[in-house]
Amino acid sequence: MDKGKLYIISAPSGAGKTSLVKQLISDLNQITVSVSHTTREMRAGETHGKDYFFATIKEFQQMVTDQAFLEHAQVFDNFYGTSQQSVEYQLDNGIDVILEIDWQGAQQVKKMLPNSLSIFILPPSIDTLQQRLEKRGQDDMVIIKLRMHEAVSEMSHCNEFDYLIVNDDFSQALSELRSIIVSQRLKKDRQLKQLGGLIETLV
Repeated sequence: MDKGKLYIISAPSGAGKTSLVKQLISDLNQITVSVSHTTREMRAGETHGKDYFFATIKEFQQMVTDQAFLEHAQVFDNFYGTSQQSVEYQLDNGIDVILEIDWQGAQQVKKMLPNSLSIFILPPSIDTLQQRLEKRGQDDMVIIKLRMHEAVSEMSHCNEFDYLIVNDDFSQALSELRSIIVSQRLKKDRQLKQLGGLIETLV
């Protein structure tokens, strides 16, 4: 069985990453989003094991000690991490895996798995980013200000990524994101494994 490809997708909060990835997963087969571990409180409508694996700080720290994470980071007052065992299991079974993580996590994963591909999603402007955060209605202005400050820091690392996509028009950004995944699936090494039988009959 051909091994799956690991994709790292990062973006500042409000750039539309979650919506793009959700639609991408709906459009393509054999691709999934890695479910992260987190110590933050579960929000209304979230499900343990689907949205996140919710853990106590003690449980999370034990996983860090056991070197169970591909990457882990602290965001504000909460911790987030990606289980290495879970990701490698899916890759070994031919599933492409997406990690939705920040630039620090991306650096950690790239060191451990240099063949992974990284994609950064940018907003069309700072004003648009702030408008999107305000429109979500999830945070008060103090938190939005913090998120905007964090966004500028996050975007300053976009040059470390393999691909850059500007999410101005959702359909265009989705098409560009999809094209990156599809182009990787059409690469010679992957196709030779998939089409070995066909090629033998042709030549």
